[in-house]
Amino acid sequence: MKKKYFINAKIIDPHNSLNEDGGIIIGENGVVEAIGKKVNTNNIPSREKYIDLKGKHIFPGIVDMRVFVGEPGYEYKENFRTLSNAALSGGVTSVVTMPNTNPVIDNVSIVDFLKRRGRDKSKINIFPSASLTINSQGTNMTEFGLLQNKGIIAFTDGTKTIQNTRIMSRIMNSARDLNSLILQHAEDYELSQGGMINDGIVATKLGLQGISEMAEIIIIERDLALLENIRCRYHISQLSSAKSVEIIKNKKENINFSCGVSINNLSLNENDIGDFKTFLKLSPPLRTEEDRIALVKGISDETIDVIVSDHKPEDEEQKRLTFSQAETGASGVETLLSLSLEQYHNGNIKLETVIKALTSNPAKILQINKGNLSVGSDADFCIVDLYKPWIVKQENLYSKSKNTSIENKKLQGKVMNTFVKGEELFKL
Repeated sequence: MKKKYFINAKIIDPHNSLNEDGGIIIGENGVVEAIGKKVNTNNIPSREKYIDLKGKHIFPGIVDMRVFVGEPGYEYKENFRTLSNAALSGGVTSVVTMPNTNPVIDNVSIVDFLKRRGRDKSKINIFPSASLTINSQGTNMTEFGLLQNKGIIAFTDGTKTIQNTRIMSRIMNSARDLNSLILQHAEDYELSQGGMINDGIVATKLGLQGISEMAEIIIIERDLALLENIRCRYHISQLSSAKSVEIIKNKKENINFSCGVSINNLSLNENDIGDFKTFLKLSPPLRTEEDRIALVKGISDETIDVIVSDHKPEDEEQKRLTFSQAETGASGVETLLSLSLEQYHNGNIKLETVIKALTSNPAKILQINKGNLSVGSDADFCIVDLYKPWIVKQENLYSKSKNTSIENKKLQGKVMNTFVKGEELFKL
């Protein structure tokens, strides 16, 4: 690989508190050799060719902490190759894959298979998670130590929640002893049973059973009560309500933990469901506009640490059904950055804060050397035209499944190029 020189860019790297005009030099080994205002035409050898980015932005490669991939078992929805293409088109260079596959990622042999497939077919950095319990059934713990030694980055039951407090306590004790990271989807099954959307006026109007915010709050408060006594690495995958944000804000004063929010809950509310739009059947559900505003404020004041895509590809047959029969979830890895930038363009969140929630914060939680442009680190980054307008169209998406929650939405800000280890893998 030849050295690459980029100049005249606006560089934002929250990990290194970098927000300045300058350039970046990528070494022959695919790592960052130099970055910032010192990289300009005066410091580049005259014989070398450089690329003038003309004021476009350079961001570290996005780290998406919640992505579902179809392999093994659901390749007709997504596979590592199509996931990679979708991610790269959105500036995402690292993903944490959920264990909800067939079979579930709950033992060492399946992890070996997953790593081989990821290595052979994926162009991005795959960080697999394994299930907290065998077959994600919430009863018997998986072998944290063995799985972690095989390269598992975190433990989660993905779309499921540990309901039994005694088992959750045991899981936290093991996580503390092994320095394992727990990713919890907060949902009390008794309160959410049969529910499809937020419990409120819209649910009543549509004649659909609602899911109360209490289903989320009860699990959060239970786990944080346990965490006060069992100090382990703990992360709440997705918040959806204003009350959850308030609880998090109060608890963070005394307990060390982290939390995230889906870009869907950050950008949409229950009114967007309209007349039974099944592509907006999500978990957690879209809630009120007041809840959405509280989530935006939570990112702005850094109460909430991370924004995730919650990329959950579903084929059209599973979505073109009645609301009660349709599968839950939306594809979103390739629109994650552009949709997040909407909060910056609207004046709700500072640009550095948005990028921090997409890059350095998730990398810090996961304890990986990604999401930064430090000298000597892999050159995983994207070049973004911050003001380029575009419209989301299903037929233009790279994901194998086209179940986007924002079809026909007008966005501002587009990824022009994405690099992994210094190699250009996407170009608009």
